[in-house]
Amino acid sequence: MYAIVEINGQQFKAEEGKKLFVHHMKDVAEGQAVEFEKVLLVDKDGAVEVGAPTVNGAKVVCEVVNPLVKGDKVIVFKMKRRKDYRKKNGHRAQFTEIVIKQVIA
Repeated sequence: MYAIVEINGQQFKAEEGKKLFVHHMKDVAEGQAVEFEKVLLVDKDGAVEVGAPTVNGAKVVCEVVNPLVKGDKVIVFKMKRRKDYRKKNGHRAQFTEIVIKQVIA
C-alpha cells in the first residue's frame, strides 16, 4: 500500500518504513510525529483511489528523524567572455529527514 502525498509543495510516494528528505520544516523536533492530510492518491493492493483534489479521510503519519539536514553544495558560476564579468555564488539546501510510519486510507 502506498500513497502520493504533498509535503511543502512537493509530491512524494509514501510507503511504510520509507525515509524521505523534504524541504526544511520549521518548528519540528527530533522524534516528533507529523501528519500530512494532502493525500492525492492511494493504492491499496491494486485498488487505486484518486482524489479530487485530495482523498477524503486519508492521511500519512510520519516521524521526524533529523529536523535539519544540509544538502550538497551547489556552485553557481556566471561568466561573460572578454567582458571581465565573473560571479561565483553557492548555496546548500536545507532538508528535514522523516520516516513514514503509517498510511491511513
